Amino acid sequence: MSNSAPLTITVLAGGISHEREVSLRSGRRVSDALQGCGHNVSLADPDASLFSNLMDSAPDVVWPALHGFSGEDGALLGLLEVSGYAYVGPTAAAARLAWSKPIAKTLVARAGVDTPESITLAREAFRELGAATVLQLISGALGQSLVVKPASGGSAQGVTIVTRADQLPRAMVDAYTYSDVALIEKHVAGVEVSVTVIDTGDGPRALPAVEIVPLDGVYSFEARYNAGETNFFVPARLSDAVSARIADVAVSVHETLGLDYLSRIDLIVDALGTPWFLEANALPGLTETSSAPIAMEAAGFELGALYETLARRAVANRVRN
Repeated sequence: MSNSAPLTITVLAGGISHEREVSLRSGRRVSDALQGCGHNVSLADPDASLFSNLMDSAPDVVWPALHGFSGEDGALLGLLEVSGYAYVGPTAAAARLAWSKPIAKTLVARAGVDTPESITLAREAFRELGAATVLQLISGALGQSLVVKPASGGSAQGVTIVTRADQLPRAMVDAYTYSDVALIEKHVAGVEVSVTVIDTGDGPRALPAVEIVPLDGVYSFEARYNAGETNFFVPARLSDAVSARIADVAVSVHETLGLDYLSRIDLIVDALGTPWFLEANALPGLTETSSAPIAMEAAGFELGALYETLARRAVANRVRN
């Protein structure tokens, strides 16, 4: 196939996770951008007919724009791998590592990146060991300024910033609504940034960090996806030295977890300029309010052209393999 010939691309969006609507928005944006470059793009909502439909349509490349467990846990990516489809995204193994926040934190810490002290607690252990005792132990170990979140998932669903001990029980319940395992982190105050890392074929590079300032102080689900509820500053309002450190950390995390094509690394930068790793997203949101497209455009990329480059790289990788 000529490098200039239009591609046939299937964008996967939707699924059955809590982030279905966000995925649909990401998928439509990716589809529109690629169609604008002259490609033949179709949107597919993963269901029981997905792989038979892929066999019939025989796309050159699949673009998973899936969020939550329906895509980011690596299961669907693994099926795409064994079926031989070219796709834009990491290996299934890498996606699984990023999907589990406790595992990602462990691997990143071993690579020398700072990440907040934390405790991982399954719902069963929380019940069997006695909630009151467990909560007391958590507060004693990590203090009362905490972040409680599901051990997997995104879009800030089930995430609570705790500033008083009496808020912790409810925070645990909210986290367990989205996952059977909760991650309780020591809260680090500072500047919240998201760093998009891209690899168009010549190695990963960090795009300008996007500083996130929610109007109500919390980068909640609503603040992420409702226009006007969050201010974004790109590049982040940090010194050149700190910005360079953030970029290095983001690329290190991307490589440590084995991510590819496109990832988003979330960090907090404390008052001393130290970046603290929070989580990695293997299939980042690409909606009109997502930080990744904001960073791409700030770096001078036209979204359609960049998405085309990533898609063609996926096709080339399949041919080489």
